[in-house]
Amino acid sequence: MSSSQSLLLLAAPLSPPPLSRLAPRPPTSAPRLARLAANLSRPPPLAISSPAGFSGGCDGGGGGGGGGGGGWWRQGGSGPPDPGDGWWRWLQSLHPELLLLFVLLQSGAFASIPAALAEAIGGSGGREGASVWEVRGGARTLLVPDPTGTSYVVAGDGRRKQAEGEDAEKAGAGRAELASLRRQLERSWRRCATVAVQLLLPDGYPDSVSSDYLQYSLWRGVQGIASQISGVLSTQALLYAVGLGKGAIPTAAAVNWVLKDGLGYLSKILLSKFGRHFDVNPKGWRLFADLLENTAYGLEILTPVFPHLFVPIGAAAGAGRSAAALIQAATRSCFYAGFAVQRNFAEVIAKGEAQGMVSKFLGIMLGIALANRIGSSVSLALISFAGVTAVHMYCNLKSYQSIQLRTLNPYRASLVFSEYLLSGQVPSVKEVNDEEPLFLNLSIGTSRKESKILSPQAKDAAEIICRRLQLGSKLSEIIENKEDACALFDLYKTEQYLLTEYKGKFCVILKEGSSPEDMLKSLFHVNYLYWLEKYLGIKPSDVASACRPGGRLEASLDYTQREFSHVKLDGSNGGWVMDGLIARPLPLLKGFGLLDPALKAWSAGR
Repeated sequence: MSSSQSLLLLAAPLSPPPLSRLAPRPPTSAPRLARLAANLSRPPPLAISSPAGFSGGCDGGGGGGGGGGGGWWRQGGSGPPDPGDGWWRWLQSLHPELLLLFVLLQSGAFASIPAALAEAIGGSGGREGASVWEVRGGARTLLVPDPTGTSYVVAGDGRRKQAEGEDAEKAGAGRAELASLRRQLERSWRRCATVAVQLLLPDGYPDSVSSDYLQYSLWRGVQGIASQISGVLSTQALLYAVGLGKGAIPTAAAVNWVLKDGLGYLSKILLSKFGRHFDVNPKGWRLFADLLENTAYGLEILTPVFPHLFVPIGAAAGAGRSAAALIQAATRSCFYAGFAVQRNFAEVIAKGEAQGMVSKFLGIMLGIALANRIGSSVSLALISFAGVTAVHMYCNLKSYQSIQLRTLNPYRASLVFSEYLLSGQVPSVKEVNDEEPLFLNLSIGTSRKESKILSPQAKDAAEIICRRLQLGSKLSEIIENKEDACALFDLYKTEQYLLTEYKGKFCVILKEGSSPEDMLKSLFHVNYLYWLEKYLGIKPSDVASACRPGGRLEASLDYTQREFSHVKLDGSNGGWVMDGLIARPLPLLKGFGLLDPALKAWSAGR
């Protein structure tokens, strides 16, 4: 019988055979074995009994058989042992041979229990996840599969790895929560950014504005904050100077304040005369306005030092601030016109005002906090003002450098035309704007980056031409006789301008009814004249000779009439606004027809 079968036999309840079926001991062992199997198939119930009940010997009766002199199999007792007495009495009543056989069978069964338990717990050795024992000499170590199922580890290490896995799971849960929080913050940030874009940027951004709009707006926002801080500091200084908190008469303080502002308003009226200059060079004038505004703030901060000069100092500061406000408003329109690529001019202005309000709000808050720390100390106010002014001017400079004006003033047009004459290419809008200085005779504000198209020769030519250009000259100042006047009018009879060279100047006389496009054409003509002089060595001669066929003016005019349409097309394709020149010409040539132009010009000039 196998070990598994013996284990199954043990699991079945055993009971002693009934007395009626007992017979004397057979002579052979075969019937004895059959009887043993029958007895083992009905074992007694598993009742707990003390080993003391095993009081009789195997050969003597009377102990557990009911009082007989021998065992029940010898018929010496009055009956078989009571099954209720338990296993010990039942085993006591067995025959020694049967008892020996029973012990052997039970030993085999119990020996098979560890193997059966191992098989039940770990499965067979060939199945996945089976337990493995490591044997080293007489020591055995239980190995269990690791969580990955690729190797075996010591059982204790498995628990440690399980704990590590739990820790890793907790850490993973923490990371998942952190990632979820990060996603929520990102969604909130995107919603706030969407609202900010809707409120502060034009509809359809970035397609509705030019590429330089955002950079300009960011720099302007920072400078707006700095400007408001300076404004708060100067206002506090003015209040101290006017006598606030020192028992001053309110009426006198109000009169001084109004008088200061009233005198300052006159500057706006006087400065409006120079409005045309703002169109020609808006970046330079805007930077000048910022300098003027900061100077006015500085004067106002100094008023507590000279309280008796409150009205003169305040009036000068007010005039400077009013003039700066006028220039800023005028040049801002030039910038916004360039930003509105979809002709959304009003919307760009509205969003610009909204951005300005945000900057003013932040600047006022910071200014109030700084003013509370400074108090009435003029020295601390001046130190703080110097730092804020440095930030203000730097942001202004960067914002103007970021602007890419697409209109043509004399300098930008000369750069474009000079490069076109030298290489046949039109430079990009960004290259030309990076090269243009904020002030013509000063190299302030130029980025001086390496250009892809613009050559050094074109840059030098643009500077020289702008210095030598005299747009809107008077005829009487450049024509000395009738012959020259007749020659000029005859040569330019189909054009709306006259061009000649006089004392090293390129003099352009504009006829009545001339347009900005005529001025642009005359500047292209000027650039070609300079090119002939610089690279072909054709020097200027008298006006009459230059106007004859083959002369310098005649040849240059012929080239201008043939090539101007081509350069206009190439410039438009390059992003330039080629419909005219933005310049400030002198008075036009009026009241002269073409019947007798020389005589009329001569009489008008004299």
